[in-house]
Amino acid sequence: MTAADALFTPLRIGPLTVPNRIVMSPMTRQHSPGGTPGDDVAAYYRRRAEGGTGLIITEGVAIDHPTAVDSTKVPRLHGESALSGWRRVVDGVHGAGGKIVPQLWHVGPLWGAMARVDPVLTPLRPSGLWGRVGRTTYSQRYLSTVSTPTAPMTEHDIEDVIAAYVRSARNAVAVGFDGIAIHAGHGYLLDAFVWEATNQRTDHWGGDLGRRVNFPVEVVRAIRREIGPRLPIFYRFSQHKQQDYGARIAENPDELGQILTALAEAGVDVFDASSRFFDRPAFDGSDLTLAGWAKKLTGAYSMAVGSVGLSTSLHEQGVPEPAALDGLYRRLADGEFDLVAIGRLHLAEPAIARVLRTGAPLPTFDQDRHQRVLT
Repeated sequence: MTAADALFTPLRIGPLTVPNRIVMSPMTRQHSPGGTPGDDVAAYYRRRAEGGTGLIITEGVAIDHPTAVDSTKVPRLHGESALSGWRRVVDGVHGAGGKIVPQLWHVGPLWGAMARVDPVLTPLRPSGLWGRVGRTTYSQRYLSTVSTPTAPMTEHDIEDVIAAYVRSARNAVAVGFDGIAIHAGHGYLLDAFVWEATNQRTDHWGGDLGRRVNFPVEVVRAIRREIGPRLPIFYRFSQHKQQDYGARIAENPDELGQILTALAEAGVDVFDASSRFFDRPAFDGSDLTLAGWAKKLTGAYSMAVGSVGLSTSLHEQGVPEPAALDGLYRRLADGEFDLVAIGRLHLAEPAIARVLRTGAPLPTFDQDRHQRVLT
C-alpha cells in the first residue's frame, strides 16, 4: 500500500465507472475558432485520457444562448460544426479508454470580460448588478466599463436560459458524453442568482437564500428531466467570485446545506467544490474543506479542486512550487471527498496520473507557456 493508493480506487456514479479518482479540471483554453473544437483540441483531451486520467471535464462550453460566452474561440455545444468537433473529441477520449463530460457555461454578469462584444446585446444579470468588487484580476479601467448596472433579467430571459441549458444537455447526450457538468461558481450566471450581491430581486427568483437558489435548482431539474435519471450531473460551486475573491454565498454550514441540499434533491450527483486552495477549512471551528462539507451536508459525492500539488493559486505572483500531497491523500483515504480535480498540472504533464501513481517528482508549471499553448 502506498499513500497514493486511495487515488487509484475505481468509483461508480450511476452508469459511469471511473477507474481512479483523478479528474481533469475544466480550464478555458480558447483554441476553438468559431466555437468549434478542431483536431488539436481532440488530441489535447485524448492525451490526458492516454495518460491515465480517470475522468475529463472539458473547459467551459457555451450553452445555446447569444450571451453565454464572449469569446469566439470558446467552444459551444450547439450547431452542427461544433457538435461534429465534439464527436471527434469524445470518440478520441473513449478510444483511449477515458471518460469525459462537458461543462455547460453561461458567464452571466461577466459577459464582456474576455473580448469585445456586440453592443446591441447586454449581459444577463439577475438584478442588473455586477456585484461588489473586492480583490479581483480585473483592471479598474475595465471595471468602470462593465460594472455599469443593466436591466434585471425578465421572466422570459429566465425561461429562455433554462431552455438553452436543456438544448445543450440534449446535444451533449447525442454526441456521446458520459454525463453533464454545470458551471455554477465564480460569479457566473447561476452563481449570480445565489450570491446576494448580484441578486436583489424580491420575486420567486430572489429574496432570502431559499429563493435565491431557485434558478439553479430549476436548471438542474430541467436538465435531469431531459437526460433521464441515470447519467451523472456534476455541479461546480464556489464561495469566491471573479468579481471578489473574498465573496461568500454561505457564512456557515447551515446556509451551505440549504443551498446544496436543494440542488441534490433536484438531481446533482457530484458537487465540484471550487476553492482557491482545496485544503483550506471552509468555516471556522472545523478542519473540513468545502468539498468535505458538501459531502457531509448532502450525502452526495464531492470533488476537491484548487491548487492541488502547487504552492500558489491561479493569478498569484511568482512561479508556483510543487506542494506536498500528504494531506490530499489523507483526506481522500478518510472519505472526506471522493474525487480530486487537477487543473494546471494537467497542462504541465498530460500523464500526471502516471506521475502520481509512480511517486515521481511533480512537474513544474510554467504559467506563460502552459496557459497559452495547447499541448
